[in-house]
Amino acid sequence: MKRHQLTDEQWALVEPHLPRSKARTGRPPKDLRLMLDGVFWVLHTGAPWRDLPERFGPWQTVYDHFRNWRKSGVLGSIVEALQVKLDQDGYIDWDLWCVDGAHVRASRAAAGADKKVSGGTRTSRRTTRWAAGEAGSDPSSTWSLTVRAFPSRSR
Repeated sequence: MKRHQLTDEQWALVEPHLPRSKARTGRPPKDLRLMLDGVFWVLHTGAPWRDLPERFGPWQTVYDHFRNWRKSGVLGSIVEALQVKLDQDGYIDWDLWCVDGAHVRASRAAAGADKKVSGGTRTSRRTTRWAAGEAGSDPSSTWSLTVRAFPSRSR
């Protein structure tokens, strides 16, 4: 067995959730296991779809299967079924929550850079400095959570 391919046991869990083609004419349907292995190869390696190895078939076909499964909720039902099985086997601790933030991109403003705004947008640096001062931070801070209400001038 090659890397990124499902074992027979894993395939037995996933296969009932994949829709079978009901078409009676045209080309014979592609092997669903091969298509799913191709999807997992792309998701695991992070490679572009066009770099999919030829052993999985045309990348467009594998991508079409992935897109259709995602839109129709097939991938979601597979994840649910696997979670149910893991829960029944006692492998899921519902009191523990882990969030992987390795791929969450922060905005430039989160790092202290100015926000990109159009020239027509009015901005006020005094507001940010006031909020930072009220929060007990340095004037350069952008933390704007304060206990007191924001002082606005009525016109």
